[in-house]
Amino acid sequence: MTDKARILVFTGDGKGKTTAALGMALRASGHGKRVLVIQFIKDADSGELSAAEAMANIRIIQTGLGFVPDVGNAAFGKHVQAAKKGLAISAESIGSGDYDLVILDEVCVAVNKGLLREEDVARAISAADGEMSVVLTGRGESQGLIDLADTVSNIECVKHGYESGIAAQKGVEF
Repeated sequence: MTDKARILVFTGDGKGKTTAALGMALRASGHGKRVLVIQFIKDADSGELSAAEAMANIRIIQTGLGFVPDVGNAAFGKHVQAAKKGLAISAESIGSGDYDLVILDEVCVAVNKGLLREEDVARAISAADGEMSVVLTGRGESQGLIDLADTVSNIECVKHGYESGIAAQKGVEF
């Protein structure tokens, strides 16, 4: 291993960023690695929550409150506090050495929407040692987070069922 943690970013306007990160969680789990997923925006029951409950070494924590309102909305402050809570859990978990893979799901969205500051996310990630991998997901990635990463995948939307009237489907979108 190296002294430096692996930092990966899955971004873009296409479907599959969280799915790719969860695929990494499944792969890591299969190798006996300890995985933590912190979901910064999501707040609903989803298939991954149920699946993780059945797996001893994958833990998912949702700190999000769902779709983020505009800055002027009275509920925006609650979303900021929820994101800050997620970042505090992230920083503590990354620094603890208790996990081999930490996934910060939708953290790029949290930065893009003004819930978190890029430099605070970077500071939390900087505590990761060479034995750890950290994955950041979400559209609207910042250049600073891209610069921190050694691997960046841009998932492009070519076509999405939603555009032709297909509603979000259990097991596909959630």
